Amino acid sequence: MDRLKQRILAFSFMNKERYAILMYLVMGGFTTAINILVFWVFNAILGMNYSIATIIAWIVSVLFAYVSNKLYVFESKNRTLNTLIREIVSFVSFRLLSLLMDLAVMYICVSLFDMNALMAKIVANIVVLVANYAFSKWFIFRK
Repeated sequence: MDRLKQRILAFSFMNKERYAILMYLVMGGFTTAINILVFWVFNAILGMNYSIATIIAWIVSVLFAYVSNKLYVFESKNRTLNTLIREIVSFVSFRLLSLLMDLAVMYICVSLFDMNALMAKIVANIVVLVANYAFSKWFIFRK
């Protein structure tokens, strides 16, 4: 991964801040894909209520997001137990806030506007992606 990072940083327009944003978008893309796929399996395939499917998808994607954000986006090298606990508690706490945002958008789109649940999930993920970047950058993995 370090080789790839050095190659990307070699571009004249790239700096560490832009690299972090690029990695957030890439890992956020994977996280979003995981979230939508898990939601689809539980909602469309297994027939679960969209709220329950959203919560299950949230749990799976938050686990993936924590590891990928820590290692590849914000490159948090902190390994002490206290720091890990602080990061995990902060990460999950802010992600709980994003879960509430996700559920609210889903409710508005599906229950109030009768939107297809999968389309509503995509809309919700866009809202959550922006909020999660701000939470992670300014509160969770701050240097």
